[in-house]
Amino acid sequence: MIYTLAERLRGLASLFWREVAKFGAVGGVAFVIDNGLTYYLMHGPMTDSEAKARFVGASVATVFSWIANRFWTFRHRRQDNVIREFFMFILINGIGIGISTGFTALAKYSLGITDKNMLFLAGVAGILVATVVRFFAYRFLVFNKELDEEPSFSHDHEIIELHHHQDRHAVRVPADEVQDPDLPAPPRS
Repeated sequence: MIYTLAERLRGLASLFWREVAKFGAVGGVAFVIDNGLTYYLMHGPMTDSEAKARFVGASVATVFSWIANRFWTFRHRRQDNVIREFFMFILINGIGIGISTGFTALAKYSLGITDKNMLFLAGVAGILVATVVRFFAYRFLVFNKELDEEPSFSHDHEIIELHHHQDRHAVRVPADEVQDPDLPAPPRS
């Protein structure tokens, strides 16, 4: 049982790290989309609206991210209710966008930073914080279909519940019938 449980834990850890790697790849592309568009907007059409430029860049990257995470990173955890999944994704990304935009706004309005490159870097710092929040929120709130649907992990609950099942099927002997091997046996009548 311990060997089987250890194998399952290794499998779950492997699955987790594969998801982290895929999430990182999707996030890397979304990062380029977000920051490329934001940088362009900050130095072009939205030159005086840095926080709005960050919002637009993050919004475009969010659409890409949902598609890529849904069909690649968490494809085995997609919910049957696509509308609910999409709205949860948008909600989580709204929080993430709020974090990255908030870092930019905080730098500009609270700290008085006016250098566009520093404001850009403040947004990047916000993206890093938001990325950690997003991964765990995606994993546990958005793409959260049970592991039991994954064929290689379909019997995990049996391993965890094995001890419980063994106890339930064990023969129960009343305490007064238990014999201590060091004491003489009671006389049989």
